[in-house]
Amino acid sequence: MTRCPWCESSDRMRRYHDEEWGVPLHDDHRHFEFLVLDAFQAGLSWSTILNKREHFRRAFHGFDPARIARYTSRSTARLLADPGIVRNRQKIVATIGNARAFLDVQARHGSFDTFIWGFVDGRPRPHRWSRMQQVPATSADSDRMSAALKELGFRFVGSTICYAYMQAAGMVNDHLVGCFRYAEVTALAT
Repeated sequence: MTRCPWCESSDRMRRYHDEEWGVPLHDDHRHFEFLVLDAFQAGLSWSTILNKREHFRRAFHGFDPARIARYTSRSTARLLADPGIVRNRQKIVATIGNARAFLDVQARHGSFDTFIWGFVDGRPRPHRWSRMQQVPATSADSDRMSAALKELGFRFVGSTICYAYMQAAGMVNDHLVGCFRYAEVTALAT
């Protein structure tokens, strides 16, 4: 079975690739989880974040944005002392602020999903990459998304983070054409 080469380092990475990555996502709760995890990935490998994902889930109360939006300085201290997550004060504080901004977007647009899929006109952008070297780190869509999210008060949402988020949430299909998931994910977009 041929997969995208980036996922071949562990069973956990292969499962993530085979079951989640690139599947069009339309669940606000999962959108927030992906935003949090992609922000924490900044400067780190995805395998580091994926290996800590379950602990992140427990530490951040199931990625519940309403609960995280109410976090206090005591919550920040608790998270900074937790060795199971990435203990970066700026990313933790950003996650709390992002939860508040996320709730504001939901209130304005009815759902975060409605808002975020607007950057790709409601449909995944299909790509036909044959080599990893062809896959970009950013796009015009991720540039626009980044600027809009920053204007709404989100942090750790640069264009590269936004593009990684778009890949994870299936807003773009960046499985290589030789990967067994390419056709499956393409079919999910129709």
